[in-house]
Amino acid sequence: MEAMKRPNILFLMSDEHRADVTGYGGNEVIRTPNLDRLAETGTVFRNAYTPAPICIPARQSMMAGQFPRTTGCEVYGQDLAPGHMTFSRRLAQYGYKTVVSGKLHHMGTDQMQGWTNRLYGDMDISPTFIEDKVSSEYDRYVLPGFKWSDAKEIYRSGIGRGPCVTHDEMTVQCAVQFIENYFCSSYYDREQIMPLLLKVSLLQPHYPYFTSEEKFTYYLNRVRPYADEEVFPHPFLSQRAVKPGKDVSERELRRATAAYYGMIETIDDQYGRVLRALEHAGQQLDDWIIIYTSDHGEMLGQHGIWEKQKFFEASVKVPLIIRYPKSFGGGRIVEENVNLCDLFATLCELAGVPEPEGLDSRSLVPLMSGDAQNWDNETISQFNGTNLMIKRDHLKYQFYGPDMPEVLFDMQRNPEETVNYLEDAEYTAQVEQFRLRAQELKFGSFGGR
Repeated sequence: MEAMKRPNILFLMSDEHRADVTGYGGNEVIRTPNLDRLAETGTVFRNAYTPAPICIPARQSMMAGQFPRTTGCEVYGQDLAPGHMTFSRRLAQYGYKTVVSGKLHHMGTDQMQGWTNRLYGDMDISPTFIEDKVSSEYDRYVLPGFKWSDAKEIYRSGIGRGPCVTHDEMTVQCAVQFIENYFCSSYYDREQIMPLLLKVSLLQPHYPYFTSEEKFTYYLNRVRPYADEEVFPHPFLSQRAVKPGKDVSERELRRATAAYYGMIETIDDQYGRVLRALEHAGQQLDDWIIIYTSDHGEMLGQHGIWEKQKFFEASVKVPLIIRYPKSFGGGRIVEENVNLCDLFATLCELAGVPEPEGLDSRSLVPLMSGDAQNWDNETISQFNGTNLMIKRDHLKYQFYGPDMPEVLFDMQRNPEETVNYLEDAEYTAQVEQFRLRAQELKFGSFGGR
């Protein structure tokens, strides 16, 4: 009997894309026609969260289907151990050609982590992982600081071609060329029969915030920057605040916001190129599994904060679309809490590949089928060894170590995330449940409270 042909998979990924800056999500300013079409014919997960609101732990957790505490990759600069199981490695074990173009952000010695072909991307290995390195030589070249201030990032933004733009153009060009070669090359006139996992991973809309003149001028007088935001009174959530009128002007906030919007439209354009290349090559996109997501969000000045790292919705929530019309109807919206870690188990089930042991991943297939009966409706995010978020239903609990106050947001009563309900007697039982769950996850000890 002929074996079932596994479906081809297109995995589209960006960096630092706020979930609410999408046309399909109801934003009336942004232009994202390609993502909107995927959403209209796919499943949109309205409450999808990153396992870590910072690049490297988030990406490695997603690839491994495990939380940062499980992978041991909890801070920037760490990486998965060589040979760690990833969904690309798992699918490659079962006959997939696993191809990636663009950002992976591996900084260890195992740069491929299961990908069998890399077209373009960030191939630099961190000096931390170089065997027998002469530390005194590296100490001569240490830069004075990791980066400049967020305020400087804002007032430098606008029209231009930042490094992310060039990177993404190369990423997509390599992907388009690969598609042509893989499906259409007549040099040997051989039909491609292996199933394909193709990941196209862009840097935008990650700062620096630069976009084209056309996009910048389109958005400049349409966006509404967060210009009058109060900083949440918390020792961590208020860190690196940018004060409008003092650190930057309203006009500079508007310029940075317009550039960010332009970068999102740019990635939408680039994904359109990839989709058209597949269609040009004779591929029926309805036979493909197509996923779009981002590693984390962007505060964009909300609560006075820029960039990421926070457990506010703007930073910790991500866009997530899964399109597979062959098995699931389009236009479905899932409200349950899900996590990027869940993509590993989901891909295994959709591709008919056995799921390995030891995952923190749950298949999203039941939710895509409209069955949420057995879903625990919990999602987790963690990083830096001490910072933990647990969201269950509409309550979002945060722990920042023994020396910082806990936080509890009620997303139904206060979606603006400006009120901490931790000491409210109405939530006493839920807080105790969250603390027990934090201990299960190896965070904190609450015996004295």
